[in-house]
Amino acid sequence: MHNWLPYLLHLSDPTLPIGAYTHSGGLETYVQQGVIKDGVSAAAFIRNTLEHNLPYNDALFAALAYQATVADDVSLLVALDQECTALKSPQELRMASQKLGIRLLKLFSPLAQYPTGEKYMQQIKAGSATGHYCLAFGIYAALSGIPLTEALTAFYYNAATGMVTTSVKLVPLGQQLGQQILFELLSQLPALVTRTLTIPRDMAGRCSFGADISSMQHERLYSRLYMS
Repeated sequence: MHNWLPYLLHLSDPTLPIGAYTHSGGLETYVQQGVIKDGVSAAAFIRNTLEHNLPYNDALFAALAYQATVADDVSLLVALDQECTALKSPQELRMASQKLGIRLLKLFSPLAQYPTGEKYMQQIKAGSATGHYCLAFGIYAALSGIPLTEALTAFYYNAATGMVTTSVKLVPLGQQLGQQILFELLSQLPALVTRTLTIPRDMAGRCSFGADISSMQHERLYSRLYMS
């Protein structure tokens, strides 16, 4: 067993108490609109998010944060933080990213004290950064000595698991069907990681209009089970 493996399992654990279960990322909007109503449509939504949204957004920023942390470049982390904030147009998505990021940082800071992580926290306290989940994930993956490829694989797995769990609750889907959807996605994760690591820097933040619109509409839903 690699000595970084337990730390990777801890960092990417879907049950980590940071409040991820309270966010649907706009999925709740699609369910209320009847766009997502069964296993086929839920699987299509999850697959499209993994293939067309995350590689250019959160997964890419997690990789960039990892590389900045390895270089001990806190100024670059702050710049990435500000760019990430600017690119998240929907208020709910932006606030969810920041809330989850802050909680992850607060959770890990007392457990593993690293100078780079502490410096980033100081920038957040000073108001120069706000903290985003993808950046916090990349930072602590790097500080824990987790290889970048494995860290990104876990990042995608965590995202897929979260969307499957939310779909099971909202659509609703049976647990067996949810696990079938997740299992069928597993073989695609390595290709997603490879693709993420080859995306040109100027393609960061490429917008997924559907996801942004559903997140904005979620703010005005008559009734909501999720915060985003």
